[in-house]
Amino acid sequence: MPHEPVDAVRPDDDGIARLIAEAGIREDRDLVARMMQTSLGLGTDAPGRLDLKISTAALQEMRAAFRLFAPFHDVKKVTIFGSARTKPQDALYVQTTRVAAALAGRGWMAVTGAGPGIMQAAVAGAGPEKSIGVSIRLPFEEHPDASVQEEPNVVTMKYFFTRKLMLVKESSGFIYLPGGFGTLDEMFELLTLQQTGKAEPVPIVLLDAPDGTNWTGLKKYVDEQLVTSGVIAPNDFDRVVITDSVDTAVAEITGFWRNYDSLRWVGDLLVLRLRHEPTDAELERLNARFGVFATDGIRRVEPLRAERQDDDRLGLPRIALRLEPHRVGDLFELIRAINELPSAVQAG
Repeated sequence: MPHEPVDAVRPDDDGIARLIAEAGIREDRDLVARMMQTSLGLGTDAPGRLDLKISTAALQEMRAAFRLFAPFHDVKKVTIFGSARTKPQDALYVQTTRVAAALAGRGWMAVTGAGPGIMQAAVAGAGPEKSIGVSIRLPFEEHPDASVQEEPNVVTMKYFFTRKLMLVKESSGFIYLPGGFGTLDEMFELLTLQQTGKAEPVPIVLLDAPDGTNWTGLKKYVDEQLVTSGVIAPNDFDRVVITDSVDTAVAEITGFWRNYDSLRWVGDLLVLRLRHEPTDAELERLNARFGVFATDGIRRVEPLRAERQDDDRLGLPRIALRLEPHRVGDLFELIRAINELPSAVQAG
């Protein structure tokens, strides 16, 4: 006998509203109600017990992670990826310690997978108080030393997909050290999200050991195989900075936010919020360089109605454009140009 469609099952909305009120929830009640309705609907779908266990564990893990990150909402964070098998005497370990320390000195927190190797190096560089760990339970992986295990800001997860969500969601920059399948998986997933416009632009650095060839080898493969075969656009990989310099890595992560603040799509209009308002001459130069992929030019705008309704970054100047489809890669170049405007550079 076929199951009834989910829409045919209507939970007691009054009962849900009463439970929400009794729990003392005052904000975003509509979203909490939708989660409760979805859970009840899932139960009426007669799923297998494993399906329910997966759903329950995923929600519990996300709740624990959201609570961990909440006190640091206004702190810039960089997620650092790399191999759990890298040893303390390795040059990559030293690079990681140095870059994490340099960014911590500029007020950034390091987000890691809370494991050994590169993850442990990042915590050593940033310090436990400036680190957040999202670990994964594995049956065979080596554990980090006691200093990382005792790190105060750590949450442990069962599923890779919930862990990935938190490693990416909260960060304003990403640094990848050479690693194995896991590191490459995280890197290519982030690049896919960027390429498809499913994630907002962020700085991405592939950091190698001094004179290392790991990432330059990957770049050669991308250029010779992926670009030439047409499966990616020629500039899809341009958003990534490949370097063996800690100073360059730090400059890319921090400099990306010198002037650019955030973006928002309002219909088909892309609004870029800036820290410093561009001059008329600067706006002309942006149009001369990038107007080719903006269907009706780049112009100043006041906060749009949707932004005002959400009280969304209203105090910032903004510019807007209608971006041609499949030109997301060019958006990174526009952001870099915005960050290099004299009005932004002179302001520091």
